[in-house]
Amino acid sequence: MASPRTVTIVALSFALGLFFVFMGTIKLTPRLSKDAYSEMKRAYKSYAKALPALKKMGVSSVLLRKIIGTLEVGCGIVLTLVPGRPKDVANFILLLVMLAVLFFHQLVGDPLKRYAHALVFGILLTCRLLIARQAEDHPEREERREEQINAQEKNKVKVS
Repeated sequence: MASPRTVTIVALSFALGLFFVFMGTIKLTPRLSKDAYSEMKRAYKSYAKALPALKKMGVSSVLLRKIIGTLEVGCGIVLTLVPGRPKDVANFILLLVMLAVLFFHQLVGDPLKRYAHALVFGILLTCRLLIARQAEDHPEREERREEQINAQEKNKVKVS
């Protein structure tokens, strides 16, 4: 039977992966929802206007939206389907994207209800990364610790 830690990681990875595939797809194409796609286009235009440095670097609102949407879809697929260390890398990239999105929302003065999802999913990504990076319990380490404690106790008895 899988440990609770493993079940948590798998469930979070799958759910977060699907969410980011969905949200990234909305940023890239109007096929899922024309209204949501139009709203994304409008929002990214306001982000690009608020950051003139992007324009100087040659990054338009369309390019910014497509970069973030592609990152979300790609990392979402990795979180959902790819095993091992790449999930942690995808998790970290998505966490950086969420921080950037939160920055954009703050920059344009959006109310909390417009960016609450980014905040919640940023927290979920952080939790998933922390749980995944925790060291597994290794019985060998515990045995070594017990041996060291026993050796220290024996030394204390000899000194007394």
